[in-house]
Amino acid sequence: MNVVSHALREKNYAADANERRSNGMINFSGKRVLVTGGASGIGRALAETLAARGALVVIADRAGAEPVAAGLGGEAIACDLADPAAPARLIAAASANGPLALVCSNAGVGRNKRVLNESDEEIARVFAVNFSAGVRLAQAYAATLSEGARGRILFTASENALSIPAAIKGRGLGAYAASKHALLAAAEWLRDEAGQLDVHVLLPGAVYTPLISKNLPDPKLAPPQLGLIMPERCAELALTGMDLGLFYIPTHAHIANDMRARSDGVAAALAALGLG
Repeated sequence: MNVVSHALREKNYAADANERRSNGMINFSGKRVLVTGGASGIGRALAETLAARGALVVIADRAGAEPVAAGLGGEAIACDLADPAAPARLIAAASANGPLALVCSNAGVGRNKRVLNESDEEIARVFAVNFSAGVRLAQAYAATLSEGARGRILFTASENALSIPAAIKGRGLGAYAASKHALLAAAEWLRDEAGQLDVHVLLPGAVYTPLISKNLPDPKLAPPQLGLIMPERCAELALTGMDLGLFYIPTHAHIANDMRARSDGVAAALAALGLG
């Protein structure tokens, strides 16, 4: 895809006028949407925000999806996305009663362990859920789209896909960050393929999800440099980003600053090698 095509896609994502209300918001009213990892955290907030826009929400999670779905008038599907066959089964079940207007590939597992101490088994599980499941969901979802129809997918990656944020250095997030980086790269290539999917990547910084709350019972005690936000704010930014047609949807201003260490390092290396 050439530069002009990229620019047009960035500006005119989901250009079908009938998908948007007069205020520029995507019209999800009466449309089916799937949210994985929807029982808690960012997934639950996404489901609630989409339901508030009138979407018919299908919530998938290993456990706890039923009460959340019931409260939103939606549907619940129990599944473990670490199973390689689960994404295809999930898409088939979620789309059985009608096409999906949006898939939120949000399910993920956290991991705090130094890279040198990691085991093959644990790394494999982290990648199975955080990376492979997202790719398989996209593949299965795209296969359900009829000729000429468009779909939309939102991947939940992480600020850790882009850098080592200053506020969390030393936390042992290597495997987690690597899996989210892989997901981001796959999403960038998926967008480049210019198929029937409009692709978005949510890049959350610190969000008060169960991954954080288990070690921080009170969000008010979070160190200021963490920039902790609540899941509802994250979901609000995610939907606004989709409304605006953004591919990258960051949640914190410091993400751009944290990325500079990598770009500056590459620039310095080019200069040292005489390639600048």
